[in-house]
Amino acid sequence: MKRKRSVRSSPTRLSRQATRDHGALLLMLTPYLIGTTVLVVVPALLAMIIAFTRYDTLGSPEWVGLGNFESLASNSLFSVAARNSLVFVLLAVPLRILGALALALLLRAPRPGIGLLRMAVFFPTVIPDVAYALIWLWIFNPIYGPLNLALKALGLPVSPWLAEGNTALLAIVIMAAFQIGEGFVVLLAGLQNVPEEYYQIAALEGGNRWQQFRFITLPLLAPWLLLLTLRDIILSAQNTFTPAFLMTGGGPYYATLFLPLLMYQEAFDAFRFGSAAAMMLLLLLGVGLLLGLVYLVVRGWGYSDEQ
Repeated sequence: MKRKRSVRSSPTRLSRQATRDHGALLLMLTPYLIGTTVLVVVPALLAMIIAFTRYDTLGSPEWVGLGNFESLASNSLFSVAARNSLVFVLLAVPLRILGALALALLLRAPRPGIGLLRMAVFFPTVIPDVAYALIWLWIFNPIYGPLNLALKALGLPVSPWLAEGNTALLAIVIMAAFQIGEGFVVLLAGLQNVPEEYYQIAALEGGNRWQQFRFITLPLLAPWLLLLTLRDIILSAQNTFTPAFLMTGGGPYYATLFLPLLMYQEAFDAFRFGSAAAMMLLLLLGVGLLLGLVYLVVRGWGYSDEQ
């Protein structure tokens, strides 16, 4: 009799425990949700409204409908900045993903000193953006920068890097390619989860290193690679502001004028907050379009534990 009562009350206890866990989870998430709402959601909604107004902070916003968007359609600087931002994303994202994957494969196996090497890969990611930009400003110096000195010592041609329009954007892409610590850690964790038995069976059946990578490692890492690609597209569209602002000012000849920098100039130099907000909205739509396109192209890069 006691056993039957215990069995009948068990679902009730489980339900109460689940309710308490749910309440505790909501309580822990509350500060984060409040911060996200106040610092992200509300400003984003206000910026979307301002995109349809003429606003210079000195007077009240004046509703202009799609006027800001029509002005941007004939703004040559906006076209240049949008093109530069797109080129940067198309170059930097594959380079960063492939670099993180190559280093994760290279530094996967435990051996003496591996911890220091992994830390060296992650280290550029934790350097503050301003300090990181100033370090690369010195590295790319065409006269006494270590990069040109090394190229000259090897007998290779040197470049003016940030001083010439043809190489300035490429220099910022190279700079971004070294901040891959987070992707490296994620892929390293993914590799650690691949059972070693898969490789042993493949080796017994005559599979070489490339075949093991092609048919074991790559399919199992595909969901991680897709996640990192989507994340990198979002970050790369925004992270160009600090290097462009500090290292080139958008030059030379607008070669490194990206949308975040142009938005800053429109809002805080020209006090055209409506136009800057319209750019922000178009950038948001462009990033969403890129994410949707990537997802449609590689939608098979995933697996379910239920399958």
